[in-house]
Amino acid sequence: MKKFLLFGLSVLIGFKSIAQDREPLTFEKAVEIGLERNFDVKIAINEAIMATNERRIGNSLLLPTLDATNVRTYRKEDTEQTFVSDPSTPRMIPGAQTRTNNYSLVAIYGFSADAVVALQRLGKLAEISELEAKVMIENAVAAIATSYYRLVLEQQRYNVLNTTLELSQERVEIAKAQYEFGRASRRDFLAAQVDYNADLTALVNQEQVIQNSKINLNELLAIDPQRNFDIKDTITIRENLLLEDLMENAYDNNKQLLVTQRLENVAYLQLRELQAQRLPTITLNGAYNNNSLRSDAGFLLTNKQDGITLGATIGWNLFSGFSLNRRIQNAKIQMQNQRHFLDQYEIQMQSDIQRTFNTYENSKRLLEIEQMNYEVAVENSEIALDRFRLGIANYLEFRDAQVNRLQAESRLIESLYNIKETEIELMRLSGKIYFQSSYEKIH
Repeated sequence: MKKFLLFGLSVLIGFKSIAQDREPLTFEKAVEIGLERNFDVKIAINEAIMATNERRIGNSLLLPTLDATNVRTYRKEDTEQTFVSDPSTPRMIPGAQTRTNNYSLVAIYGFSADAVVALQRLGKLAEISELEAKVMIENAVAAIATSYYRLVLEQQRYNVLNTTLELSQERVEIAKAQYEFGRASRRDFLAAQVDYNADLTALVNQEQVIQNSKINLNELLAIDPQRNFDIKDTITIRENLLLEDLMENAYDNNKQLLVTQRLENVAYLQLRELQAQRLPTITLNGAYNNNSLRSDAGFLLTNKQDGITLGATIGWNLFSGFSLNRRIQNAKIQMQNQRHFLDQYEIQMQSDIQRTFNTYENSKRLLEIEQMNYEVAVENSEIALDRFRLGIANYLEFRDAQVNRLQAESRLIESLYNIKETEIELMRLSGKIYFQSSYEKIH
């Protein structure tokens, strides 16, 4: 029995010594680390930056192009020439050299109505990428918050099991003393040992649950799975969540809703872009040329040109095999679909908020019940322990009160976590999970 007690104490002392070496981790610090290192967040921010670059590069559609070229050639060849004026006497020029040197500067500016609409569409796509990055950030914060408070829950469960183990150890000592003085049977003493073993097993298993929960949190934070830390936070819940405020905030701040609205705008701009292709296009061009020629053979021995060339082109597509009509019709259908997607998401968002809020309210009512039940269970267990010490109650009565207290406290902290979990989801759905420092990275 002494070896058994020493083993149980060594497990607890070992776990506490590890906890002392852990670095503290607050919820705010966990979110900060996650948003700095989470790979999904990094990818989303980079994609938003890429979309912004596409919009800036797209401005070149309304800018002219300017090309400069310089072409130089040299030829050396034996030449034989016969002229009309004297066909009987050919002219022989051995090693005749020809040199040309051409400079040109060409500017072209083309304007089309669909290019202007395309720029607007690129701007909306950049907004969508930015909003999608914010959606990813909010999802990451929600996942970190859920995992963090899950770890808090598991540590609180560990504390509950540790308290239960201490009561079981006290029961073993009482049962042992009663057995030695002949006030209880050996069966009672052995039953106390069996229950102690069961409580110790539950405590060891809970330690493994805590370790796995930390690995899950480390994965979200993109840090080493073996990195250890200490969490001393408790689960705190808000008291002022109102359904009307959540709905109103969701319509203003729910990023996925805003994305769906922007997609409808993009579909409309795609339609306008196709319709604009029916309008004429204007292309202006200008060039400066400087050409020189020197030749030892031929009619021209030297030739120099220096001047500008200006021109304009107006183009108008009159018929394209009805392909443009087909694309316009499909664009109209796509715009209708995006309208349906928006309506569908609005209903889904309202339903999600309503369901989650109902769960939130129900969990708060359950919390009140569990708090009262826990107080009763604690008082009952204390009375049962006093009766067991005096030998009035048997071990079954004491164990039943002990188990009831364990279950009541476990349900209590589980109720707190359930409220916190639904609270996090409500904050996400209403767009109120906001971290300005992380959003600034997108711009």
